[in-house]
Amino acid sequence: MTEPKNPSEIAREALKRLAARHLAPTPSNYQACYNEIAGLVEAAPFPEQPLRLIAHALFADNEVQEKQLHALDAAIGRRSWRAVQDALVAFVAAGVGKEKEVVEQSSALPPEFSAKLARFVESVVPALGDENARVGEMLGPLLQALRQPPVDSAMIQSMLANFGHQALFAAEEQAEIKDSLLKLLHLIIENIGELSLDDSWLKGQIDGLLTAVAPPLTLRHLDEMERRLRDVMVKQSEAKHRSIEAQEEMRQMLAAFIDRLAMMNESSTTFQGKIEKSARDIEQVKKIEELAPLLKDVIAATRSMAEETAQSREQLQTLRGKVLATEAELVQLHLELDSASALARHDPLTDALNRKGLDEALAREIAGVQRKESQLSVCLLDIDNFKKLNDRLGHEAGDSALIHLANVARNSMRPTDTLARYGGEEFVILMPDTPIENGIEAMVRLQRELTKAFFLSGKEKILITFSAGVAQLAAGESGADAIKRADRAMYLAKRAGKNRVMSG
Repeated sequence: MTEPKNPSEIAREALKRLAARHLAPTPSNYQACYNEIAGLVEAAPFPEQPLRLIAHALFADNEVQEKQLHALDAAIGRRSWRAVQDALVAFVAAGVGKEKEVVEQSSALPPEFSAKLARFVESVVPALGDENARVGEMLGPLLQALRQPPVDSAMIQSMLANFGHQALFAAEEQAEIKDSLLKLLHLIIENIGELSLDDSWLKGQIDGLLTAVAPPLTLRHLDEMERRLRDVMVKQSEAKHRSIEAQEEMRQMLAAFIDRLAMMNESSTTFQGKIEKSARDIEQVKKIEELAPLLKDVIAATRSMAEETAQSREQLQTLRGKVLATEAELVQLHLELDSASALARHDPLTDALNRKGLDEALAREIAGVQRKESQLSVCLLDIDNFKKLNDRLGHEAGDSALIHLANVARNSMRPTDTLARYGGEEFVILMPDTPIENGIEAMVRLQRELTKAFFLSGKEKILITFSAGVAQLAAGESGADAIKRADRAMYLAKRAGKNRVMSG
């Protein structure tokens, strides 16, 4: 049995072996040679530096993990593998508990979001109608699940998918019902028009109703049509009432005319009887003295007949004048009945609102601003060089240009916006729920649309541009004052070179 070597000898031998093998004198190489000579089991050196790098890269999410990081640092300092292992296991265990808690929390919807989602579902349901019973059956459990925290997101997702499937069927059914009702209403209105051919005063109402039920159907459109029809109905009622009165006056005057003719005939018959009697009496006269009274009676009868004839002629002339005046009034009333069928609040050329319609729209929008505390942008635009266009191409081309601008504006506006002809070549656009910067963007967008849609006058393409001013309604400000500010801004846009939009 070989005696164990002295550590000093082993150390010297290890150094010699390093040199013989041309190995770098690193601690690990020296340790390997030393263990080889001493017959010790090769053991890997303790990786203190790598372990410290790992420890520094770890971040604690809670106090338990923070404590385990300190324990890990101490274990590395003691070079204790067992302590390092225990610290790392405890660190991971503390993190797993937190992850489970986060996962459990993330699977539940936030209470505020669940409440808003429930209110959204409730607000949508009335639009789906009551025809689909499955929607009502699914609504209760869905709302109950959304209002009883914790709300499981997976369960809600499944319930919403089923509810959405039924809601789609219900919405399609409501759309078909609305379309069928509109077709039925359209048919009824057309039939009323066909049955009322003799009542021409109904024509305007029929045309207005047909326009109202034409898609797309919006509440604003229906509201405006209701206002227009009410105004037309009042106008037509007044005109028709006066027409009936005038017709009654005509009947009374005709009766008086017939009575006067009868009286004239009676007077003529009486006069003829007196003349015939006087003629017979004259034939029997024997003395000249008896002739004088007879002639006096003839003269008196003739004078009376002449006076009655003159009076009758005067009365008939007066009656004729009244007849002509009433006839003219009837003609005017028929014209008013026809014109009452036109849009009372609309410009007949461009079909935009007229000044009266604009005033009503402004009052309505300002009331909405005050009620909702929202913003209203008011734009006044004026076509550039319109007078030159009129002078060069004529007024008919100018009118067509106004119609073209109104049509392009309507196509680029939102359904909630309002277009009105302010006068001449000036238009006003009301934009509710719109701050001034968005109003300016909308007008610039309209200018771009006009550059794409050329106005055609015959075969000539004409680019129509406009200058505009935009003002945002201030608190307590009237619509007229806002339009004045927009008008001043529009004037500045003209002065700046035209085809511009400026704020007021």
